[in-house]
Amino acid sequence: MSKKLFIPGPIDVSQDVLNCMATQVIGHRSEESSKLQEEISLKLQKVLYTKNTILLSTSSGTGLMEGSIRSCTSKRAAVFSCGSFGDRWYKIGVSNMVPVDLFKVELGQAISPEMVDKVLSTGKYDLITITHNETSTGIRNPIEAIGEVIKKYDDVIYCVDAVSSAGGMKIEVDKIGIDICITSVQKALGLPPGMAICTFSKKAVQRAKTVPYRGTYFDLLSIYKYIVDKNYQYPSTPSLSHMFALNFQLDQILKEGLDNRFLRHENMAKTVRNWAEDHFQIFTNKNYLSNTLTVIENTKKISISKLNEKLIDRGFEIANGYGELKEKTFRISHMGDYTVEDVVDLLNNINEILEL
Repeated sequence: MSKKLFIPGPIDVSQDVLNCMATQVIGHRSEESSKLQEEISLKLQKVLYTKNTILLSTSSGTGLMEGSIRSCTSKRAAVFSCGSFGDRWYKIGVSNMVPVDLFKVELGQAISPEMVDKVLSTGKYDLITITHNETSTGIRNPIEAIGEVIKKYDDVIYCVDAVSSAGGMKIEVDKIGIDICITSVQKALGLPPGMAICTFSKKAVQRAKTVPYRGTYFDLLSIYKYIVDKNYQYPSTPSLSHMFALNFQLDQILKEGLDNRFLRHENMAKTVRNWAEDHFQIFTNKNYLSNTLTVIENTKKISISKLNEKLIDRGFEIANGYGELKEKTFRISHMGDYTVEDVVDLLNNINEILEL
């Protein structure tokens, strides 16, 4: 039995997008392939409000997280974390022998611009990482205000993990001053997992040229040079099936209208938040709530696992809390092509199961 996935990703994929995945492959060194990548890039630049070069990676977003911190740290990286996925960036830095320090806040709280300013004022760091949308806690970090702080530091590369927000929340990459904005296709963009995307600024290009050991597969400078010098080609074979589907889905996103899409996500979020406030409690600091996922505190001490078993029988699935928040919280995503009506249907089923 198929089920609607209200988990942090992957999420449901429309049949039209799945059909595109079945398109017959073409030569990845062909002119046709270059044209496909160019079309995708131009559309993604609109979605991300940027003129920067778009890089694609046949990987999850973690691959480009590794590529960014390894390719663009020449002195030392500052990783700011408000949850498990911020911590991941630190682990990536350590395992790649990148000089890196971790700066954490309490779970459910956001990274403040003041915190970033204090760290950067030491002069020790030339790259920082921020998780825009932390799916373990439901925090939406204030990347705009943090961007204003970073503009004071000319040598700092600004990396943002927008894996679970891009396509569902407005991210004005160039206006904010983001050098590398990373996302994955299986979240708010509504594709099957297997491809990641990032923007790559001219400042990031120049920085990467000074870093001698950038790796191979996730060397962002190498990917960039192939795109620029070889007319939208890639150093290794890309997932053409994903590219066909992404090109189609971006047309659908732009046809809906970006403002309409962002408003739909906001309305879904408000629906879940109102329900959570009526029956449970929102775990996250209410000044920094995500529009693609809500983390709810399990104030009724219900068994999240048993609730999910019953939901799966009805054709739905939500997510338990992540890591140390398991059973203490549960997570409901509201992203991609879902509507308010879909969310209401899920919540009505939870109400029936729990007799709320």
